[in-house]
Amino acid sequence: MKLLGNMNIKADELHIGDFSISYLAEKFGTPLFIIDEEEFRNKARNYRDSFRSKTLETRVLYASKAMLNIYTAKLIHEENLYIDVVSGGELFTVLKANFPPEKIYFHGNNKLEKELLMAIENGVGTIVIENIDEIKRLSKLLKENNVKQNVLLRVNPGIDAHTHEYIKTTKMDSKFGESIFDENIYDIVKAMVDDENMVFKGFHCHIGSQIFEKESFFDEAETMLKFTKKVEEKLDIEIPEINLGGGFGVYYTE
Repeated sequence: MKLLGNMNIKADELHIGDFSISYLAEKFGTPLFIIDEEEFRNKARNYRDSFRSKTLETRVLYASKAMLNIYTAKLIHEENLYIDVVSGGELFTVLKANFPPEKIYFHGNNKLEKELLMAIENGVGTIVIENIDEIKRLSKLLKENNVKQNVLLRVNPGIDAHTHEYIKTTKMDSKFGESIFDENIYDIVKAMVDDENMVFKGFHCHIGSQIFEKESFFDEAETMLKFTKKVEEKLDIEIPEINLGGGFGVYYTE
């Protein structure tokens, strides 16, 4: 097997740090999920430090869907990362961990009205809007509650990521985000810019998961930069933020 982090073999038995798997199973029972905190922190720092820039403000977001509980949310805050959530349950957990709400991004293509309201009432930093219907629903809630809210629009850049067909998120028939090739995209952005309760910050996209070909990410970044520039020029606005999503492949098999 491939040993990661503090995993090691002693006397033909897997250990994580100083603890054997049999000891952990006996103490806590099974099934048991074990997180190597040192390795978890090291990976968080590696992402954070690798994406530093001398010319741009950069943010690294931890995806709650990867693995979330109150303790891991606290670790992410301690390592000075942002975090994203996709449901009221994830938002509740992150807030319970006293994570700064201004460093939370609320994603999801099927947000309930009560979840949007929960985000507004708790001062979530950024809401990522998925579609025209959500723009209307969020606008109504913001107006009723007299709140100004930072928002991103999720778009589909049409990049063919080299990954499994079922976890590609930018196919032309994808349910995720508005297509950058649709002429209506400019009207959608203008509606958000003109909304007195929305603070339009920019765009979010995500091309899929388990991606090992770096060229897919380069194509995504280049496409999004060109598209953003085109929107700026067409609408005569400045767009300060582009969120390029994630999807880096991780080890499962040989």
